[in-house]
Amino acid sequence: MVDTSLPDRLFSLEGKALLLTGASGGIGRTLAVAFARAGGTVGLNGTSVEKLEETHRQIREAGGNAVLLPENLDGVDACRRLVHNAHESLGRLDVLVNCAGINRRKPIAEVTEEDYDAIMAVNLRSLFFLSQSAHAVMKAQGGGKIINVASMTSHRGIGEVSVYGATKAAVLQLTKTMAVEWARDNIQVNSISPGFMMTPLTEVGLFGDEVKKKWILDRVALRRPGDPAELVGAALLLASDASSYMTGQDIAVDGGFLAGGSWLP
Repeated sequence: MVDTSLPDRLFSLEGKALLLTGASGGIGRTLAVAFARAGGTVGLNGTSVEKLEETHRQIREAGGNAVLLPENLDGVDACRRLVHNAHESLGRLDVLVNCAGINRRKPIAEVTEEDYDAIMAVNLRSLFFLSQSAHAVMKAQGGGKIINVASMTSHRGIGEVSVYGATKAAVLQLTKTMAVEWARDNIQVNSISPGFMMTPLTEVGLFGDEVKKKWILDRVALRRPGDPAELVGAALLLASDASSYMTGQDIAVDGGFLAGGSWLP
């Protein structure tokens, strides 16, 4: 039974064990620190040990707990090994956050087979098999939560991100299918669709390009990029008991991008 007597307990992750992929990126690092601040112990996954150690350092400074779980998610065996190692290191697995993702911005005509396979492997295949492995662990312990990180390209076609967009659209459908299949095991599966966030990567690739920057800001109702910290509220909702009756849902944290547009200045 969910305790609604104290709101801070409703959103608490005290005693929870979480596995977060992409924990060295701008969004992943922000979420990892927030989860630890909320009381969770976070398994930090990424490919760069140096970057994971920086995330770990920030969590320690915040008074939180985390363990490093570096792994390149380039194959099914690696995904299964990561979930196994997380379960062994953390003692249980309450929440899986599939945040790892890559993108290569190219027109469709220039996408190579290697581009296609690399993006598919990280954004879709790893998410599928990490979730499959986590399901077995969570089912055995009586339940859990899976949070998939989707995208604006899950909802809208945007030029030069064809393969990325295809993977992120698939993430929404997988979220619904997993939610339906695994509800009987007390596992809630939801997703977050970040809007155009200012991160070290987008600062150059998107907002460093004046044409792309203008296109984005003209279409975002709040007329500014988002900060990764503005994803924390939605992430804590989906990771905590506060979302015990939510499953198969997507939360867009997008500054109003998907709401529509206006010709008013």
